[in-house]
Parts: sequence; C-alpha cells; structure tokens
Amino acid sequence: MDGQIYFDNGSTSWPKAPGVAEAVCRLLEEGAFNINRGNYTGAYEVAGKVLSTREKLARMFQVEDSRHVIFTSGVTCSLNYFINGFLKPGDHVLVTGLEHNAVMRPLHRMTKQGVAYDVIPVDRQGNLKAEQAESLIRPATKAMIVSHASNVCGTVVPIRDLGEVCRRHDLFFAVDSAQTAGTFPIDMPGTGIDLLAFAGHKGLLGPQGIGGFVISDRLSREMEPCILGGTGSQSDSYEMPEQLPDKYESGTMDLPGIIGLHAALSYLEQTGIDSLREKKMELTGYFLEQIREFRDIRIVGRPDLKNRTAVVSLDFQTMDNAVAAFELEQRAGIMTRVGLHCAPLAHRSLHTFPEGTVRFAFSASNTRDEIDRCIQVMKELFQ
Repeated sequence: MDGQIYFDNGSTSWPKAPGVAEAVCRLLEEGAFNINRGNYTGAYEVAGKVLSTREKLARMFQVEDSRHVIFTSGVTCSLNYFINGFLKPGDHVLVTGLEHNAVMRPLHRMTKQGVAYDVIPVDRQGNLKAEQAESLIRPATKAMIVSHASNVCGTVVPIRDLGEVCRRHDLFFAVDSAQTAGTFPIDMPGTGIDLLAFAGHKGLLGPQGIGGFVISDRLSREMEPCILGGTGSQSDSYEMPEQLPDKYESGTMDLPGIIGLHAALSYLEQTGIDSLREKKMELTGYFLEQIREFRDIRIVGRPDLKNRTAVVSLDFQTMDNAVAAFELEQRAGIMTRVGLHCAPLAHRSLHTFPEGTVRFAFSASNTRDEIDRCIQVMKELFQ
C-alpha cells in the first residue's frame, strides 16, 4: 500500500483493527475446531470466544440477552432473512428512498408473491421526515425497513423518530446499520428496533464475510429461518430448533470471521467508538471545506457535518465521474468507489441516476496529508 491512499471505507474498512489478522491466523494454525460438534477442550475454547463475541455485540447494541445475536455472512444475508422469512403475500412494507439493493432486490422479488411496498421520500440531501413515513401507512402495512445512513451520501436517518412511528402503529422495524455500526451508538430496544442488521467488516473493523443481525423476541416468534440444517442441537428432530441462536444458524459457522471480529470489537471497546467517530468526522469536515472551493464539483447530499457519516459523494460536472476516479488513482494512488454503489433507488432520490458519483469514505486511519494530496490532484484536474 506504499504510495496509495485508501478512501473506500464505505465499501470495507482498511486497515482492519489491530490484532484482527493475528487472531484469525492463530485460530487457523492452533485449532480451527468446529463448535457445537466437537466434544473436546479445543472446541469448547472456540465456543467460548464465539459466545464472548455475541456478548460484545449485545453490549454495543444495548441488548440484554446475547442469544439474540445471530451470525450471518453480513447485512445482505440478514436483510434477506427478514424479507423472505417474515413477509407474506398481502403484506405492505415501507422503505426509504435511500435503500441499498440488499433491500430492494429481495423486496422486488417478493412483489411477485403479493408483497407491496411504498418508498418514504427523501430530499436531494437525503433528509427524511418521520411524518411522511406515517402518512404512507396502510391497514396492510406490517414493517418498515430503513438504512440508518446512506451508503451514497452519508446522510443519517432519524431512526428514533421512525421507531416511534412503528410503535404507534404496531409495525415491525428493521434497520440496516451497515454504515453506522461501530461508528454511532445504537440503542436497539430504546429505538424500538426488531431486527438490526450489521456488517462486521465496515465500522466494526473486522474481516469481510462476517456480520449478522440482532432480533427481538416478538419478531423471532414470527420470522421463519430461510436456511435449514444441522445446528448440533436437537439432532433427533427434522424440525429446526426454536431456541436462539440455533433457529437461524444452520451449518458450519464462519469461525475465522467471528474470531477476527472478536479482536476488532475488543479494539473498539478499548479505543471507544466516540473517539474514532470524532477523528473520521474531523477529516470529513476538512475534506468538505476544501471541496467547496471547486466550482465544477458538486457535493451530493448534506454539505455540512450535521446528520451525516464520513461518506461523501461527489459529482464532477465537467468530467465523467469514472474518468475522474481513474485519474485520482493513476496520479496519486487514491482509491475511491465510482458508480451507483448498488443503490440505484438512492441515486434516483439524490438526482444522480444514472451517472452515479465518486464516493470518498474516510476512516480514523486516514490523515489530513492524504486529503491534501487528493485535493492537489483535483486542482491539477479542474483548475
């Protein structure tokens, strides 16, 4: 990575938290034993680390019972579990105008089975008002699915207000925290969330391929598992166990991913997500301040630090966005993400469809010097 600058943390964090690689390597070299299968000391030790990881996540999201933490491959799998395992023909759902294809593609397929949905509108900065959501509720409305923060423009959605709307109308509330878990504090029960989907490899600073969801009691009673198989429990029955987490965790778990996530969560506990967020937002503010000097570059979404994450999308007015991203990488090794970011609905809402944007997403490992180098390249290109 010498001479390169990584500004694609909205896709996945890099570098990972200290100790993550070592923890994964140690497991693979010293005893990658299967839990809930092997009845020996090494397997029990790994199982203890998995339990500790659940407990760390439960504390982070302010959930009392760690059995409600379910491991999956990530947010996409978790949202599919909710959409395919809970919704039924005739149900109506609300989504925001900022949703990722992890919501929209499975939901689109469910419309062929009789599920309907409406989109809660957002303005050109990605701002949303809870009263607009409430006005769209029908007698058949069963749930609301919300991205906590846009992966395109970084705007944060008022999940506490939306949670109150869901409580008033007895709706189930599912939240995609891909861009906020590990960055913003999330009080799952206090916000009325029934399913919180999280990614282990973004703000949580763990490896790719691990994530999950945290589920409420009332939703677990209603939601069916989408994948059925061996759990190591109640093996005499062809029926899936009803107890958590077994109900939703069939097959061999991604133990290297969970162990890596355990190391990342330990780092976050020691460092504090507030201090990491402050560093990321300081860099974001510095970047926005410099970008405002360019007449030919449009900031997509909020121009300030209010209600946003460290994700900034730019639309280059006099150059194709893909060319701009290419030039940034060729001239200075600056890695961004260009295009529609798997979120065409969000781009339509933000009026950047179909051209997309160039996205910059900062981590606490980035520096002002890296931003200065990026700005210098932009000056060479546009001034």
